[in-house]
Amino acid sequence: MALEDDFLLDDLDDEKTIEFIKNYLPQELKEKFTDDELYYFLDVMDDYYADSGILDVEPDKEGYVDIDLEKVAAYIVQEAKKNEMGEYDPEEILFVVQGEMEYGNSLGQVD
Repeated sequence: MALEDDFLLDDLDDEKTIEFIKNYLPQELKEKFTDDELYYFLDVMDDYYADSGILDVEPDKEGYVDIDLEKVAAYIVQEAKKNEMGEYDPEEILFVVQGEMEYGNSLGQVD
């Protein structure tokens, strides 16, 4: 049962993240992406963070880990094209990545 609870918590967190991102996006992008696309982007971001080794990097003396958000956006664009999800503008996807990062900041996950 605990595993099922973890999945439900992950789903709830993803829902909150998607809502935060939709509110974060500039007005001209608010209606551009469907919820399914945003969930896909979140999954690809998770893959990037896990596969890039960024999660294993030691923070600097101030406790920060430098994450190149433009690289994350480029990775999402590349994966979306490869997976036939569509072609996306890296500059627009960057707002999604920034929104996800800001959501983490709002929860105190990162500074």
